[in-house]
Amino acid sequence: MQSFSELPISTSLLDRIAAAGFVQPTPVQAAAIPQALEGKDVLATAQTGTGKTLAYLAPIIETLLKGQARGISALVLGPTRELAIQVAEQYELLRPRQLPRAAVVVGGLSEGRQLEALRHGARLVIATPGRLEDFLDRRLIDLSAVRVLVLDEADRMLDMGFLPSIRRIASVLPKQRQTMCFSATLEASVAHLVHDYMRHPARIALGSTLKPSENVRMQAFEAPAGDKQEILRRLLAQETGRCLVFARTKRGAERLSWNLARYGLDAAVIHGDRSQSQRIAALEGFKRGRYRILVATDVAARGIHVEQVAHVINYDLPELAENFIHRVGRTGRAGERGVASVLYAREERGDLAQLERTLGIRVERMPLPAEVAASHASRVQAPAAKTRKSNPARSGSLAALPGEYLQAQMAD
Repeated sequence: MQSFSELPISTSLLDRIAAAGFVQPTPVQAAAIPQALEGKDVLATAQTGTGKTLAYLAPIIETLLKGQARGISALVLGPTRELAIQVAEQYELLRPRQLPRAAVVVGGLSEGRQLEALRHGARLVIATPGRLEDFLDRRLIDLSAVRVLVLDEADRMLDMGFLPSIRRIASVLPKQRQTMCFSATLEASVAHLVHDYMRHPARIALGSTLKPSENVRMQAFEAPAGDKQEILRRLLAQETGRCLVFARTKRGAERLSWNLARYGLDAAVIHGDRSQSQRIAALEGFKRGRYRILVATDVAARGIHVEQVAHVINYDLPELAENFIHRVGRTGRAGERGVASVLYAREERGDLAQLERTLGIRVERMPLPAEVAASHASRVQAPAAKTRKSNPARSGSLAALPGEYLQAQMAD
């Protein structure tokens, strides 16, 4: 498939796809959409940034356009509030006028507005498993008419412990339905989920899901003690595009954004202790260009789709090698080129090497910026020079008398 116009879909949907700026389908879209339009279950694994959201939204919209039944016809489950909100935004771009808005069911947002969307006849629900299970327990939502279920970022949902919630939700859905599972990886837990809930799915596997995109140039800087922030500031100063900086901890992300602000680099920050309104404001500000820099923990490594991120900087190495793939996957998306940098301490050489072995990749070691290298060299040499100067007992052949030694120290 070379063009969306080749698809057997409604003119209204084709018009919306064109208006949204989608011209040529990505490989995962070209492979998955025709299968989904035929009503088949779909199991797709592909690297992040390959267009998986459109690959399932287009068939869902076509199903909604053709079906006249009332009630919720399609359900998308994802791991995070941010991903759910972004899926809803893309649905809104593609939604023909005859279809109602989607209902987003997640924690951290107004429950009243979510219930209002359901009461206004939403036919697509985009939810996180925990909040949707809560709605089910309180009988606030009816899923008995669902015809399409999508598990988006299935591996991530299982990593986050959502399996019991997913099983609870699936148990109230009609047995006769279409199920689509989109994931960056196909681990044993995901394969088990597929076995339980999918019927002879069309299998789509595109590229290596355990390696960064070839469009991303990876580089690493060994940061001497005290120079890590200086290297970060220089990398940010050299880059004119959007930059995403990853810290390992919530406190580290806050401290890093505060330090950047001291140097006139205004950065938004996202981590698990931030309220949902703060996280939305930070992400929207980053998307719209109010902030050129976003500092985040791994809560943003997956499911956050921001166009044209030029540079991803790993200020801290991730705890899991898999998270490195998802961090780096925020750049080099949709055919664009990007850069991923790693800052590591001398004692972390082994950790970086282990990460490379695990993922089967090579990160190019880069020399320090000249100014940073010179500053570090001067700090290393200064103590030795001071020691030589302050010990006159070693300057001649005769040992200094105690009084002379003390006078020399006072002069220093």
